[in-house]
Amino acid sequence: MRESDGVADLTDVTQTQGGWLSSNDLEQARGALPIVYIEAVPVRVDALGNVTHVGLLLEATPTGTLNRTLVSGRVHLGERIREALLRHIEKDLGPVALPRIPTDPTPFAVVEYFQSPEVSGFVDARQHAVALAYVIPVAGDCEPSSQALDIAWLTPREAASQDVLVQMIGGRDRVLRMALAHAGVLP
Repeated sequence: MRESDGVADLTDVTQTQGGWLSSNDLEQARGALPIVYIEAVPVRVDALGNVTHVGLLLEATPTGTLNRTLVSGRVHLGERIREALLRHIEKDLGPVALPRIPTDPTPFAVVEYFQSPEVSGFVDARQHAVALAYVIPVAGDCEPSSQALDIAWLTPREAASQDVLVQMIGGRDRVLRMALAHAGVLP
């Protein structure tokens, strides 16, 4: 990353093949600008499109605790939002999840994560992140992959229960509740 006149020039950082950044370049970018993410709430729907179940991932944190989370990840340089959604769903739920990516990439919410909870209540200790949030129906077999240990399919009532919501960190419990409200199934 070059700097001229006090303004960071991220041309070198972002012009990597395939949108990947080295660990060092990613840390520099995280310190200089917000990073765009997608967050997807995988759901099962009935024949009428009504949400019947919500998929929540189980992951281990670096400190060894377990928590529930959503499908999420960075959008790469030159990658369309729809492509990022498909890539992260396949990464977290497996190659035969059969997601139905929306034709219109308008999110149901835009969530800003900050390093401090006082700013928005959404927290990412690594960076300022802007996440585009989606409810994505999946029809296939889901096998957690990547960093996920398991996926639980819960009814909307179960997913919105306090027992589940306390297992979610960084404000993702609020994203889940917004997704359930958007889908018309918030108990």
